[in-house]
Amino acid sequence: MNSFLTSGLIHAAFWVVVGLTFGGAVLAVFPRKIVYNVLGLIVCLSGVAGLFLYLGSFFLALMQLLIYVGAICVAIVFAIMLSPPLHLEVPKRRMGKVVLSAGASGVFFVAIAAVIWKTVWHPAAERGADWSIVTIGHLLLTRYDLVFELISLVLLVAIIGAILTTGFSRRLSS
Repeated sequence: MNSFLTSGLIHAAFWVVVGLTFGGAVLAVFPRKIVYNVLGLIVCLSGVAGLFLYLGSFFLALMQLLIYVGAICVAIVFAIMLSPPLHLEVPKRRMGKVVLSAGASGVFFVAIAAVIWKTVWHPAAERGADWSIVTIGHLLLTRYDLVFELISLVLLVAIIGAILTTGFSRRLSS
């Protein structure tokens, strides 16, 4: 009797999470207001994290919440909040800035291409490494924790850059 009740609760929780996921997907697609679309995306991605929990993959569920719900959706909300209204006229681009940004992008591309070209790549199978989710999660939070933190720093710099850009564009338009 007790296992039947537990099994029923597990199945009910599964169907609630599936309903949450599909409901969030519908809310992400059909409303005409973009804020409701983003909220629907957050609900849908949270439901996907619940499905990962149901499948026993706690690491993927946590990464789903941290990366997609916590970072991507928050960045989308910031982009919506900080974008200027569509009825305002966009200032013309200055050719000096375009050339400077194209040059900086070219230098960055050449540097990355040189690093990729000069690196000696070894297939993972030759090293005999274990590439399970548990191992990747352990490596991300121990050996490669600096890289993990740098990703969050890059997101922070992007958000600060968006805020500064919005402040400059609002001063130019007024």
